[in-house]
Amino acid sequence: MEPRLFDAHCHLNLMAHPDAVADEATALGLGLFDCGVNPRDFSAANERARRQPGIIAGVGLHPWWLADGRCGPAEVNLLCEVAAQERYIGEIGLDFSARFAGSEPLQIQAFDRLCDTLVQHPLTGRVISIHAVRSAGAVLDVLESHGLLIPNPDSPAIIFHWFSGTSDELARARNAGCYFSVNERMLASKRGREYVRQIPLDRLLLETDAPAEANAEISAQSLIRSLESASEHVASLKKCDAKHIESAVLANARSVFSLR
Repeated sequence: MEPRLFDAHCHLNLMAHPDAVADEATALGLGLFDCGVNPRDFSAANERARRQPGIIAGVGLHPWWLADGRCGPAEVNLLCEVAAQERYIGEIGLDFSARFAGSEPLQIQAFDRLCDTLVQHPLTGRVISIHAVRSAGAVLDVLESHGLLIPNPDSPAIIFHWFSGTSDELARARNAGCYFSVNERMLASKRGREYVRQIPLDRLLLETDAPAEANAEISAQSLIRSLESASEHVASLKKCDAKHIESAVLANARSVFSLR
């Protein structure tokens, strides 16, 4: 069944019952980009996605896991090894929050190495979902230095998930043709709402970033409610009908993720 809604960034593996949520999502017509936080989880996530045509598994290494030592060189090696053959990459990126001070060089080295891998193993239709907290400029610098922002048939679709950078960084990412996935919590802040006003509708995706806490009891129905609520918020900001937003955003998701 073709999805009627698409969650462009969530984490099934961090939910209490990922398989049940995946089954329910498929039954309800909800498509998901299941972003990984540790590349060791990708094999199981990919197997789940193979069973459910509306679910896409991404191989990722969350900067938090790298910064706090839960992942290290072995996981960076695995990330690059798997990503070389995969279209869907995420969640990856940089987090320069104060609590991760001192880990910036380690994060940049891993992100730089991943970008090297993606350039050496280009795949048409590749998608990258990026975490960038206090680091959007640095993320754009790394992508640009590897030529990953240059529009050509092999350029990946770059998605900034829950963008929280400066207005100048937003303009730079927007001008580079990046996409932006937005969620209810982003729309709860004044700056988030202003950024959504500035993001062109043809570059907008909806996400939940669920769960908010690991092992949370989440249902696919709750994901749908969150996406519909975000759609309504976006509609009020864009001064149009929520169904128009859902339709436009789904068309973007179909294009980016090659949904049938």
